[in-house]
Amino acid sequence: MDFLIATHNMKKREELERILSPLGIRVLLADEIGLNLTDVEETGETFEENALLKAVSGCKESHLPCIADDSGLCVDALDGAPGVYSARFAGDHGNDAKNNEKLLELLNDVPEEKRTARYVSVCACVFPDGKQIVTRGTCEGKIGYEYRGSNGFGYDPLFYVGDKAMAELTAQEKDKISHRGKALLALSQKLKEEIL
Repeated sequence: MDFLIATHNMKKREELERILSPLGIRVLLADEIGLNLTDVEETGETFEENALLKAVSGCKESHLPCIADDSGLCVDALDGAPGVYSARFAGDHGNDAKNNEKLLELLNDVPEEKRTARYVSVCACVFPDGKQIVTRGTCEGKIGYEYRGSNGFGYDPLFYVGDKAMAELTAQEKDKISHRGKALLALSQKLKEEIL
């Protein structure tokens, strides 16, 4: 069964493939089916709203079941920021280096015990018949003082789970604990129960 994923991020695609391929789901990017997806403006105030905006649009344009996610980092000392603005925290969308610099700058005087944070991921799957499945996953951690690791993207080099940065984990280790891994596993379970 073919599903469209509404992203250009190859790392997200790889993660989706690892988790959904055992269900017989083939994950496709828009360009693989000759489609130029509309770049949906993320106007939602929650991760759920943004994920659904992207999945609904992708499903409508492709006529395929479409999976989209919205995810971000919520830092307690910053009242939940950057939240839904995680990818554009420093102004430029997707500029990981600037986003991480801004995060470290804002947390400069915050002691270790108050640097708690969580990654949140919401996956939305929308079907041509209008059916919707929405799942959420979280991963608790802390913001470190230094960059560590070369795996991952976004805030992974600064987001510590235990004594390791997310960017130090292998893909398999990350799938077991990551916010997106949890949301995708929940989505996989719901697809098994309700669709497949």
